[in-house]
Amino acid sequence: MTTIAYIANEFPSQLEPYVIDEVLELRRRGASIICCSGKLSSSSSLQGRELELWKETLFFQPLSDRELTRAVRRLFSNLPQLKEITVPVFQDRNTRLLRGLRTLGHSVMGAALADRLAPLAPTHIHAHHGYFASWMALAAASLLDIGFSFTLHGSDLLKRGDLLAVKLRACRFCMTISDYNRRFILQTYPDTPPDKVIVQRLGVDRVLPRPESTSRADDASMPFQLLSVGRLHAVKDHPFLLQACAALRDQGFNFICRIVGEGPERKALQAQIVASKLQKHVCLVGYLSRNDLAIYYRDFDLVVMTSKSEGIPLVLMEAMARRKLVLAPAITGIPELIEHQRTGFLYQPGSLDDFVGAVRWIASHHTLLESIRRAAAASVAASYDRQRNLSAFADQFLFRISNPKESHAHSVLQQVRLSV
Repeated sequence: MTTIAYIANEFPSQLEPYVIDEVLELRRRGASIICCSGKLSSSSSLQGRELELWKETLFFQPLSDRELTRAVRRLFSNLPQLKEITVPVFQDRNTRLLRGLRTLGHSVMGAALADRLAPLAPTHIHAHHGYFASWMALAAASLLDIGFSFTLHGSDLLKRGDLLAVKLRACRFCMTISDYNRRFILQTYPDTPPDKVIVQRLGVDRVLPRPESTSRADDASMPFQLLSVGRLHAVKDHPFLLQACAALRDQGFNFICRIVGEGPERKALQAQIVASKLQKHVCLVGYLSRNDLAIYYRDFDLVVMTSKSEGIPLVLMEAMARRKLVLAPAITGIPELIEHQRTGFLYQPGSLDDFVGAVRWIASHHTLLESIRRAAAASVAASYDRQRNLSAFADQFLFRISNPKESHAHSVLQQVRLSV
């Protein structure tokens, strides 16, 4: 039986259902999966399969004194392996001292991961996202002399690509969720062999359309209903959305906007709502479970996104699968999902006028856009079907780890000359 360690910064997470899906699909194929998490996640909101996975997950932050001692001993007991892991950090021209020291700390966590995994004899480690858990996976794979791979999504590649050159040299293969991301990787890191980078799309379930709870055609006096779904984080740029809402109000546009999600920007966003006197128009709903969100979609006319960086967002796929109109910035991989004025609408990134104008145009033509709603659902069904893409993922993943190249692709020593 193939044994694979799977790690993310935080696992299991309801915000990242695709990681859970992959674990379960690989298990369905007969692989033994060891679930790992860089951080200790809370189980308070988990239920069902997520809670069961949480109970079996190995957590690595914080480390106990005993775990820390064993990890340091493992890391420093073999000088060649220590050099293999740490020297490339300081050879990377973009590495500053503080980041280097932080990465050394993550290397210790990687040694702790190796220590916990060693008795379980995994043959491969896969990490989701290019954040610190991927460095843990790289370090553990080096210490255990096994394969390492990782999946890149959005901001982990485009905004916070920490030591990606080293990780791309070290990995056996890299998966990413869009053609845009693959082009970005190969252009930004030209030494990366093209066959090492695989596009593996995410997906959502097909949804039978449900009747709308209200009909704008019957009551034109009803406010136009905007919905935004996403973590309240700076990269999602909710302040831009609030500025647009203020402009819409000042133009006399009749609307409401609901923002679903939680995160570190809640306090600042609430203050902006009050300062802009938007309380009658905008509400921060907070976190909703995926089941509750599925019901919530039904009542809204337009799903909007204002992010500065994205992969290909699941929330847009979910909305389109439900025949909802969507409006998003024409950035990164989003145009791969949304074809402007055929399956949804795109606006010029950062342009308040373009966003506001698009909302008003969509509202004025809302009852005439059924063909776009149907095309959106058909497009998602054709290219972003969850089960079909999961099956393709498992085929590719299991083939790659069972047919490694003759050279150990995970070894940084083979790609980087180390000076002793």
